[in-house]
Amino acid sequence: MNQHLYLIGVDGGGTGTRVVLANAEGQELAQGTAGPSGLALGVERAWDAILAASAQACERAGIAADWPRFVFGCGLAGVNNRDWLAAFRAKAPALAGLAIESDAYSTLLGAHGGEPGVIVALGTGSVAAVLDRDGQSRMVAGYGYPSADEAGGAWLGLRAIVHAQQALDGRVPADELSQALIDHVGATDRGGLVVWLCDANQTAYASLAPVVVAHREHPFAARLLREAGQEIGKMIAALDPSGALPVALCGGLGKPLSEYVPAPYRERLRAPLSDSAHGALQMARREAAQIGGA
Repeated sequence: MNQHLYLIGVDGGGTGTRVVLANAEGQELAQGTAGPSGLALGVERAWDAILAASAQACERAGIAADWPRFVFGCGLAGVNNRDWLAAFRAKAPALAGLAIESDAYSTLLGAHGGEPGVIVALGTGSVAAVLDRDGQSRMVAGYGYPSADEAGGAWLGLRAIVHAQQALDGRVPADELSQALIDHVGATDRGGLVVWLCDANQTAYASLAPVVVAHREHPFAARLLREAGQEIGKMIAALDPSGALPVALCGGLGKPLSEYVPAPYRERLRAPLSDSAHGALQMARREAAQIGGA
């Protein structure tokens, strides 16, 4: 066993990056955070965020960020795009090892401890995955912003801002929700909102999701949240038609959206055992074992 190797598990999404640093035995030493590292935002930006978060974790653990001594396990949004994945690999620094999977897979490993189960990951985007009793993994949804990622933060924000647009125009009455949305984007009039919309990316739209959740009693927000729950139910049904496996809702929107999941699926919900970063740490440990490092 190479005691000089370190492991890093990376949870990289469109809103932020979380990493877990561990020694060769998998003992957690520190965590770090940085900006987004979803591949849709660019591979250079992704590596900048991953290495910044990793350097922060190393500093907290008192370890030199000497990357050739590190095995990285990365669970990333956007790896289903083969071109982005190839570019990400090409930009990698010199490392002892690198394992890359979708953030759905790393979330699945973390949520059920490597045991069979279903996850629906609800962050900036959304994706669902299953690990069945035969050890096979399958994924649904997660096709990406703006056309998909149902029930994710950007999906909610993209729809919520319509209420602010209509309120500014007088097409619907101005109310607390429309004002909260307008305040959040820093607009004071139609022109200001247009400027925000022209610059907005998936991260910006996802930042509106907490506003929707905070106004869950508002009819417009309530309808959006119920629709999100229906979409979550469709993902679960597609992955586990038998209805036999436990289901974990993961990510920042997992808990607030759980109450909107249709009853037959809600009864199967379980709290995730751990998160995507810890699932990615399992990937790093497997990779280290394959290269003889742990």
